[in-house]
Amino acid sequence: MRKIIVLSMISIDGVMQAPGAPGEDTSGGFAFGGWVAPFMDEVYGKVLEKQLQPADLLLGRKTFDIFAAYWPSHADIWPGINDVTKYVVSRTVKESDWQHSVFLDGLVAVEALRNSDGSDIQVHGSGDLVRQLLQHNLVDELWLKIHPLMLGKGKKLFDDSASPAAFELTEHHVTPGGVILANYRRSGNVRTGTAGAW
Repeated sequence: MRKIIVLSMISIDGVMQAPGAPGEDTSGGFAFGGWVAPFMDEVYGKVLEKQLQPADLLLGRKTFDIFAAYWPSHADIWPGINDVTKYVVSRTVKESDWQHSVFLDGLVAVEALRNSDGSDIQVHGSGDLVRQLLQHNLVDELWLKIHPLMLGKGKKLFDDSASPAAFELTEHHVTPGGVILANYRRSGNVRTGTAGAW
């Protein structure tokens, strides 16, 4: 079985929209595109370099459109991005000029992909898709980069539809700029008890 790993840059209030550049995604009047840039430093860069090692990708259609318009000519920033398989969940788009793009109809196809042989699969951006994956227990790990700012309005990573699940912390770093880089692995069901009974 292949693990599905969600990588996301989020604000303290969970906004994930347009972290990379001002024009990346202005839908809904979002005015803070590029909010990650002020936090880039050596610690952040080393973690990113490690996390961006070549891996097959699973993307929602909107994120795929953004990626396909940018990454084919910027592979020097993300080595291997053009060579890995890009699985795209879309009911409207079925082909692309971006090499190694494979289109999937929905979550049944995603589950079959997860149950196949091969390397782990990374999900970048793709908020709508991530929320569906969380709802249907299809996320094995969360690699979060939590930035010390609140953005208020904007597309959020989490909503009320996620299936309850417990996660364990497997790796963490704190950058000089206060970004918490935390990797979590699914560890079973939510446990409950009485607070104070330590």
